[in-house]
Amino acid sequence: MTTGPSITPAAVAQKIGTQASAGNSAAKTSQPERMTGSQAIVRSLEMLGVTDVFGLPGGAILPTYDPLFDSEQINHILVRHEQGAGHAAQGYALSTGKVGVCIATSGPGATNLLTPLADANMDSVPVVAITGQVSSKVLGTDAFQEADIVGMTMPITKHSFMVRDAQEIPRCIATAFRLASTGRPGPVLVDITKDAQQGMMDFSWPPTTEVRGYSVVTRGHSKQIREATKLISEAQRPVLYVGGGMIRAEATEELKALVEATGAPVVTTLTARGAFPDSDPHNLGMPGMHGTVPAVTAMQKSDLLVALGSRFDDRVTGVVSSFAPEAKVVHVDIDPAEISKIRYADVPIVGDLKYVLPELTQILTEEFEHKPDLGPWWNTLNNLKKNFPLGYTSTEDGLGQPQYVLERISELTGPDAFYVAGVGQHQMWSAQFIKHERPRHWINSAGLGTMGYSVPAAMGVQVANPDSVVWAIDGDGCFQMTNQELATCVQNNIPIKVAVINNSSLGMVRQWQNLFYDGRYSNTHLNTGHGTARIPDFVKLAEAYGCAALRCESDDDVDATIQRALEINDRPVVIDFTVSPDALVWPMVPAGVSNDMIQIAKNMTPDFGNEE
Repeated sequence: MTTGPSITPAAVAQKIGTQASAGNSAAKTSQPERMTGSQAIVRSLEMLGVTDVFGLPGGAILPTYDPLFDSEQINHILVRHEQGAGHAAQGYALSTGKVGVCIATSGPGATNLLTPLADANMDSVPVVAITGQVSSKVLGTDAFQEADIVGMTMPITKHSFMVRDAQEIPRCIATAFRLASTGRPGPVLVDITKDAQQGMMDFSWPPTTEVRGYSVVTRGHSKQIREATKLISEAQRPVLYVGGGMIRAEATEELKALVEATGAPVVTTLTARGAFPDSDPHNLGMPGMHGTVPAVTAMQKSDLLVALGSRFDDRVTGVVSSFAPEAKVVHVDIDPAEISKIRYADVPIVGDLKYVLPELTQILTEEFEHKPDLGPWWNTLNNLKKNFPLGYTSTEDGLGQPQYVLERISELTGPDAFYVAGVGQHQMWSAQFIKHERPRHWINSAGLGTMGYSVPAAMGVQVANPDSVVWAIDGDGCFQMTNQELATCVQNNIPIKVAVINNSSLGMVRQWQNLFYDGRYSNTHLNTGHGTARIPDFVKLAEAYGCAALRCESDDDVDATIQRALEINDRPVVIDFTVSPDALVWPMVPAGVSNDMIQIAKNMTPDFGNEE
């Protein structure tokens, strides 16, 4: 296999969307300049083109907040909780492709970043976290607010740096950006002792960012690519299984060309929604536990899965031994550790989709004159699409239908908006009923499933895209975990729109209790909705934060409420959509069973006997 060229800090700067390059004054210093380590932190971020950071000061990082105060380039967003800083950095990164940056102090400040770092690691999000640490003289003594954050984050980051020498600061920060943004993206931690921040150093740029043993394979092996094209040209029931790596690789246009060349159906995972337009008839929707019947069934009946930047997550495969039993697998991924990790790859290709897909398409177009006849396969798939469309039934209690709310938000706002979901039923309904047409416009916590993700992540998206509409789609459970960041939004003029899908319960947990625990609703009722004392009252809470606050309790009022929210752009808007707690997410593959057991309603498995 071949590797790409070595990646310099200037190339990293270019990758994260700056104008810095090795040959101009913005990215290169002439003579070393004497400064403190803290000044070097700020200067390094400036040289890397960083314009926005999210953080919360404290004792061990305080030396850095002093020169940060003087930076004319970097806009610091003061969050109300360090977890909010981490999720905001994720939202910033996912919506732009740039590296998101968050800052925290030592001890509890740093440990509050563990959840967003683990989340970013699962979903391959480029984030750099800079944390203060106690002075190197007292390391290991259980000093005030000391925590071994480097040790804690080793399993959940691409790399963790401990910096004790001020002179090492530029190299470590530049290298952190390189690691975070190249290969399979991910989070990197840079922990810097207080004395390193206060010490003097000679600053020059760019520093070396070479990391022993770290090389990124971008070009796929030509022989393997030819093997893949041979399988694709012979397949009668192929499926392009597209994961979040497609968006990370910025390869969505290359995917469209491959679909045109093959005529194959596409399924887009939870992290890949928008990588291929929902409006394209080749798109069967989302696969997996709450995927569409056509997407799940197509994978089960396929004779070839072309996995593109996907990792065969358990929420997609169900029981692995019964997943797509007749299918051969072509697996393309930039991370060699993912190849054959869960499902054996008949043709493994390690490489960047941005480079591999055009080669696949070119060979298929130039060397295979006759494409296989996929007519019978599409007859099957089109019948599945016709007979098992996504839908929902009216609730019996007369309360609002959450699916309808999300359909109308999508229709009235349009595909150019950003939609940022929390975790739970509202996340699945958003993935299903919002029309996803653009890459990087659907953002959520997938692999880790972090409740409380939506509001701070939407805040980061809005900072990165100030002229766009940003919807935070949240549940009443998720919203109560991180709604303090509404204060951050108000204070910093970040006008996100928050749709709280309020079913007065921990909805997804309640759904499982309904289906698998005989309706024994143990500790899932939250008393936030209709017919309760509303603890808390979300309208009053939003008003206390200085937000515009609306409530909608009927489907008849949904459109007018959404339109009102879209008209308010000078402050955040919070809408309490009171919906039925009895609405369930369908389809569903229960945990621990084959995808063949997909249910379209309670105890109803579709009969595929006459789908052709």
